[in-house]
Amino acid sequence: MTVIALAGGLGAPGVTTAAMALLMTWPMPQEHRVVLAEADPDGGAILPGALQGTLDNSHGLRNLAVAARQGQLGEAFWRQLVDVTDAGTRDRLVLPGLYDPAHASAMEPVWRPLAKLFTGIETHGHDVIVDLGRRGAFGPSAVLAQGADVVLVVARNTLRSLQSAQVRVEALREVLGGSTELGMLLVDEGPFSKEEVRKHLGISVTAVLPWRPKEAAVLSDGAEQPRRFESGELMRSARSAALRIQELVAVRRTRLAPPAGPGAGRVVTGAR
Repeated sequence: MTVIALAGGLGAPGVTTAAMALLMTWPMPQEHRVVLAEADPDGGAILPGALQGTLDNSHGLRNLAVAARQGQLGEAFWRQLVDVTDAGTRDRLVLPGLYDPAHASAMEPVWRPLAKLFTGIETHGHDVIVDLGRRGAFGPSAVLAQGADVVLVVARNTLRSLQSAQVRVEALREVLGGSTELGMLLVDEGPFSKEEVRKHLGISVTAVLPWRPKEAAVLSDGAEQPRRFESGELMRSARSAALRIQELVAVRRTRLAPPAGPGAGRVVTGAR
């Protein structure tokens, strides 16, 4: 199971849209689920955006602050998740973010136990995608990034976005201290190639999503789906990105696995 975090820089590089694309295309075997947690201290965008305000604020991150003070974070977490599947299968779930940035200070005692919860629910067959927005990878909520298998910086391949991303990458290297895999999810709007981005920022481009504003609006604002949306270029690329991320996590976990103990690999024959 996997915990990945997406972080952005200044402007609007498309972190939440990318997170939603991964949520809706994340490959899952039977009895498997994926949760998208909006953990941006500046406030969430999914309730008024993709969900078009169809739910009130009775579901979401802020409610976990009260539950944590009462020692009920684990139980409350599951009640705050919103099913975003048309069939109601509850295998693709969203934890909506804060609806008022002023509530971020009340979340400070919650971030650490929430990070532990994210890494622990893999035993229940859940992967977690964490939308950190612009500031969530720093300050008290940085533990969410530090607890992830992979942190991806979302940026467009324009000069303005890449300059902002460079600052973020340098800061994240310090925050993560090499304990978490760091990569980039590139939105292909500008003129710079993957190789140019890699050389300039010193970071590998894990995956690329195409710049498709009409398709992206379905995920960011709940816009009407264009014809063949599910088979369109954005969602096809998101499926490829999800697979690439899972491969990256698998390689990382294999590398970090403890060495085999004494006798491992030795063939044991029957007693003489």
